[in-house]
Amino acid sequence: MGHAAPAESTSASAVEVVEKLAVENAVVIFSSSGCCMSHVVKRLLCGLGVNPVVFELDEEKNGPEIEKALARFTGISQVSPTVFIGGKLVGGLDQVMASHISGKLVPQLKEAGALWL
Repeated sequence: MGHAAPAESTSASAVEVVEKLAVENAVVIFSSSGCCMSHVVKRLLCGLGVNPVVFELDEEKNGPEIEKALARFTGISQVSPTVFIGGKLVGGLDQVMASHISGKLVPQLKEAGALWL
């Protein structure tokens, strides 16, 4: 798994950081290091052969601001995990698992350039 470089620019808003990470990477997981749901999403995606960028909200200086921005994006307060694929918000564990079970996740990952096989 790749890890997001700390967002050091104080001029960039939290929303801009989220958008930049989502657009510049095939798969981004906004996670909390101790969250079991985040762990499941990471294991699923890595098990499929994806190398997601992981932004650990509880380990980054601007994590609380990013968490608030994600809550605005998703409309829910529980934002860990939040997954973006191909620059598009997929959602949390429930949405990723539903997409996987329905057979839509792998094609979505291929389209985003996260999988080649």
